[in-house]
Parts: sequence; structure tokens; C-alpha cells
Amino acid sequence: MKSTFLILSSKSSNNFFRKFSFNLQNKVGKTKNSFLFITLGVLSISASAQNNQKVQDSTKTEKLDEVLVNAVRVNANSPITHSNLTKEEISKRNLGQDIPVLMNFLPSVVTTSDAGAGVGYTSIRVRGTDGTRVNVTINGIPYNDPESQGSFWVNLGDFASSTESLQLQRGVGSSTNGSGAFGASLNLLTDAFSEEASGEISNSFGSYNTRKHTVKLSTGLLNNHFEISGRFSKIYSDGYVDRAFTDLKSYFLQGIYKDDNTLIKALTFGNAERTYQAWFGLTADQLKENRRQNPYTYDNETDNYWQDHYQLHWNERLGNNWSTTLGLNYTKGKGYFEQYKTDEAAANFNNLIEDNSDVIVRRWLDNNFYVVNANLTYKKNALEIISGVSYNTYSGDHFGEVIWGSNLAPNTNIRDRYYDGDATKNDFSLFSKATFKLAEKVTGFVDLQGRFVTYKTDGINSDLVNFVTDANFSFFNPKVGLTFKQNDVSSFYASYARANREPNRDDFKAGVTENETLNDVELGWRYHNNKIMLNSNLYYMFYQNQLVLTGQLDDVGSPIRETSGASYRLGLELDAAIQFCKAFNVSSNLALSSNKNKNFNTSINGEVVNLGNTNISFSPEIVIGNALNFYPAERLQLSLLSKFVGEQYMGNIDNEESKLDSYFVNDFNFNYELKPNKIFKSIVLSGLVNNIFNKKYVSNGYFGSFDFSDSSSATGTTTGYFTGFYPQATTNFLLGATLKF
Repeated sequence: MKSTFLILSSKSSNNFFRKFSFNLQNKVGKTKNSFLFITLGVLSISASAQNNQKVQDSTKTEKLDEVLVNAVRVNANSPITHSNLTKEEISKRNLGQDIPVLMNFLPSVVTTSDAGAGVGYTSIRVRGTDGTRVNVTINGIPYNDPESQGSFWVNLGDFASSTESLQLQRGVGSSTNGSGAFGASLNLLTDAFSEEASGEISNSFGSYNTRKHTVKLSTGLLNNHFEISGRFSKIYSDGYVDRAFTDLKSYFLQGIYKDDNTLIKALTFGNAERTYQAWFGLTADQLKENRRQNPYTYDNETDNYWQDHYQLHWNERLGNNWSTTLGLNYTKGKGYFEQYKTDEAAANFNNLIEDNSDVIVRRWLDNNFYVVNANLTYKKNALEIISGVSYNTYSGDHFGEVIWGSNLAPNTNIRDRYYDGDATKNDFSLFSKATFKLAEKVTGFVDLQGRFVTYKTDGINSDLVNFVTDANFSFFNPKVGLTFKQNDVSSFYASYARANREPNRDDFKAGVTENETLNDVELGWRYHNNKIMLNSNLYYMFYQNQLVLTGQLDDVGSPIRETSGASYRLGLELDAAIQFCKAFNVSSNLALSSNKNKNFNTSINGEVVNLGNTNISFSPEIVIGNALNFYPAERLQLSLLSKFVGEQYMGNIDNEESKLDSYFVNDFNFNYELKPNKIFKSIVLSGLVNNIFNKKYVSNGYFGSFDFSDSSSATGTTTGYFTGFYPQATTNFLLGATLKF
């Protein structure tokens, strides 16, 4: 076996790369092949430099499950800024709220919820960048919607209960699959196999009629090779905002085969969601009048969506130092949201109604998403090389139906479509990344990626305008870094990464056709001993053609973006954990940043004005997280969790009306585990009191402008502004019990 695969000694490695490159050229074209040939050639030099080191069976020291995400994750000594959360850490607050809320206390993270209680439509921002720019993968499979590039956590009900671990990489991070990471990448690993048969029943209840019911079962390893496991969950909440209910039904099923060198995982998971719309927000006056009111009054102003995922993963060890991973995925999504509109013009609905008619419409999405990932890993001592390819293809139909009208046009039938369009997107990427020793205390990191995207649309859009796009993008995304290990407890790192990203569907609709480019420089210091963990880093992210949120929303509540030209984000992040004694520890993080558009132009009062440097929207200059953890008795944990988010602008023109005030919120969390002698292996009692000091705060909103004629103005035009706000819940609680057997 070794004679077959240990081919990285100069001559044989060069022959291998030439043959591999030649074969690939015939399949993916000259441009893509040239990139791969150069990449693998560079990494073969690193491999050859390590050839004389002692051979050891390094792949066998890793858990087979973790190999599934090796291609997108980084290790503790990598020159990539990152944070990890384990299953144990996630479970302490997993009482029904969405994954972004469970990540709220990670560095530079800001979360928000449309319904105000952390259930349903929630979102996450990292370093001021919105969720469409956070690359999300599940077992290495892209999760972001290919068209909008967003991640809809409402379609992953109770997914935290099936998550083994997650890693959040801030900045560009390591090469990953799917939409380019433009502020962060988040990868989730689903449940590992269990050696022993087990069962779990979990129930929680709380404010706003929030409740979660979960059942998990595992056969354990049968005949030392097979395991079948599953989870079924239901989450419901009325929401903090009036009638902003969320109803989620989800499942997770997994079959595993394993032996010493093989892991095969076949899994399927899915979710059916129904949520009442709450994205309209409140004006400042409405916020003062009643912060829980909802402007929508139609009983069925709801979002309804079904999504099912099917994944197959095969990891194989090939000898002492090689392993391969193959991942396949199919995702089916379909759903609609329903809207009631009054006094509408016939032209707005393709003349299916009469003028001044009331109408109820459903706007549909029907999509299919296929993914193939393949990775090859070589590990020997301090050398690790991972090379891989990923291909995904997406097709989606967008159409709208009239399901009722007070005055339908003649010859109109219920469910006639007033618009209909389709889209296809293909995304092919290939990468090679290597970690290798340059000197006794210095480790190098090289990561080269090529990404090739095509996007096509045809048909009529929801505004009844022809929407035809045929775009092609080719990106080269290099990343390099060094880690200097000063001693056993202290290390320094530096890295540079470049990322490119195509516009999303809404950007194309707005006339944006150019890609964005991000250059990310990171400098960090890590200090870890038995009592103290300290991570610190400086970053400078400078952009060309960055698409920043304008603050406005489109007619379905999605944020609108505009190109800001040159811009940057400069910041300092500190992340520390101190173990004062066995019974008490503290975990804290601090993020300070300056986020600026350079020479920003906008139209005010009918004239284009250069405002100079302005603040980038939704980018607070200070974010602090803190956890005080107290263990007064065995198996009892009490935690005070605090979050401070500084003031931020909802637009890019530094208008005072667009400013969101800073807020400081504190939560209390407890966990107590009982160990009964009979029936149950353990009983875990959990509680969470959110916002214990009853802070009335707003974490998100929207801002826009409009022009109107004004004879008193020198230009004859005056610009006015409007704002909307999403109030978050005041003091509320969740209590739960988990029975394990």
C-alpha cells in the first residue's frame, strides 16, 4: 500500500500531477486545469521538503467523523481566526431557540430575530457583515441558498439537537464549498456515531407559549459496524411580536457503517415551517405606542416552506497516510408566502384583476440543489495536504398566483400565474491547501482555490419586468499564512487571504453585474495554559466594489444592497477564558472596529453629494460578550451571560435618524444533571431567563429615503427619510428537562 500511495518524492509526484492534470483538462477545460496544475505543483514542493521525516500513521489518530469536515475546518494552530462550539456547550442553552441565537456570545457576532424571541426568522452578522456573506456548510455541503446567498435558519428547526460541533471562522477563512465567505464561514458537523444504544426525550416550555419537544434514538453499533439513529422535533412559539408565531416540524435520520478504515454515513433531514410575517417592523411612533404590535392584520399572512436534504458521505483510509472523502447531496425546497393587498391596480397583477381590487396572492419558490464534493488528504508528521473539488448545480422556479380577488378579470381562474420565471446556477471549485513545517518553530500554510460560476435567469419577475441574466465568473482565491510557536503556551500567526464573490439575484435585478473583491490581513497571538486561554487578533479587511446594505427592504423583506466602491473594516478582537478555581471561570470577548466607506456618494435633495468617509451600515464599533460560570455543586452550573452591542447606523450616509442605539442585555442560564439508579441514565434540568433586567431594545431595523417636489428648495427637490425597527423581547424564560436512557 505504501509503495502505491507514498508518491510525493519529487520525480514520482511530478509524474502523478502531470497525469492528473492532463486527465482533468479534458473534463473541465484548460483554464481550470492550469490552475489545478499550478496549485498541486506548488504543494508538491512542500511535500518533497518533508519527505525525509519519520513516517507515522497520522490519519488513524483522528476521529472518522471529523474527517468529513477536515477540508473546510482549521486546527487550533492554524493562522486562521476561528472559534469552536462543542455539542456539550450548545446543549446547555438548547431550549428551542435557533442556532444563530445559540452563537450569540461568540466574538464579533450580533444576532437578531424578526419575531423578537429567537425562534423563527433569525439572522446573524459577523464583523458587521450580514448573513448572505457568511458561508454555511453542513458536513462540508453548502447550505446557503445559491441565488440569494442567504442561510434560512427557520428551515433547520432544532438542528442544534443534531449538531456534534460547529466552527466559526472570521474573515475570509479557509477555502470552503459554495458561496464565497466574505466576512465569516460557519461549518456544522452533524451527530457522530454512538457505540451504545441510547434514547433521549427532551421537552421545554416558556414565555410566549414557546415549546420544544424532541425525541432521539440510537441503536448503538450493531455487530460493531452499523448504527441507525434519528430525531423528531416540534417547536412552536407565539413570538414576542403580536401573532408572529412560528410552527416548525423537523426530522433527522442517519445510518452509519464503520470499520477501522471506512466510514459511510447516509442521512436525511428536513423541516416544514409555517411562520406569521413580522418583517414589516414598526415606526418610531408605533414602537413608543406598543412595541409588540404587528402591522399585518390578515389572518394568513404567512410564510410556508418545506425543505428536505439527502446526504451520503464516504470516508476511506488508504494506507497509513492517505484518506479520501466523497460527499453527495440533494436538497428539495418548495414553498410560498401569502399576502393580502388592497385597492390594487390591474397592471400590477398582469391584468388578472380589475383596477382597485383587493387581492390575495401566493409567491412561490420551487427549487432543486445537487452537490458533489471529493477530497484527498495526505498526512505525515507536520505535513498535511488536502486537495478537493466541489460541484453544485441549482435550478429554481419563481412564480406568483392569484388565489382570490374581490374583482377578478373576465376569464381569470383561481391560481392563474401573474408572473413566472426560472433560474439555474452552476458552481465549480477546486482547491489545494497545505500545512507544513518551515523551521523548528515555524509552520506554513498555503491554500489556493479556483471557483467558476455561471448564473442564468429567464422569464418575468414579480414586478412584471423581463429578467434575463447570463453571467459567468472565474475567481482565483489565494490564502497564505505563518504560525510561530514561541513555546508550549504561546504562538503568533499572520495570514493574508483574498476572496471574490458574485452578485446575488437581487443585485442582478438592481443592475449590479461586477463581482466584489476582499483582501483580508490577520495578525494574531494565542496564549493557552492550564488556567488561561487568550486569543487576540488584528484584522484589516479592504474591499473593492463591496455590496453594502442600503438599509432598505424589497417587497418581500429582503435587504437591498448597493456598491460602495472602496471600503474597509479594521478591528481588534480579544477572546479569553480564565479558570479562577474549580468552581468558577470567566469567558469574555471584545471586538473593536472601524468600518468605513471611502468617498461615499449619494443623492440628497436632488444632487449627488460626496460625503467622504462614512460608516458602513449595521457595523457597530464595539461588541462585547461575557459569561460568568459558577459550579456550586457537582453537576450544577449557573451562568450569567452578558452582551453589549454599540450603536450602529442602518444606512451608509451617517444620518442620525438611521441610528440604532447601543444595548446591553443579560441572560441567566442553569443546568443540573441528576443520576438516577434506575430507568434513566441521567435527567438534565435546564433553564434560561433572557434579558433578566427587562431591557427594551432594538437589534435591527431598516432605513430609506424618498424625494419629493419642494419649491422652497434650491434644487426643487427635498429628500425625506423613513425608518423601521424590530423590537426584541423583554424578560422571558425557557425551562426544560431531558431524559436520557
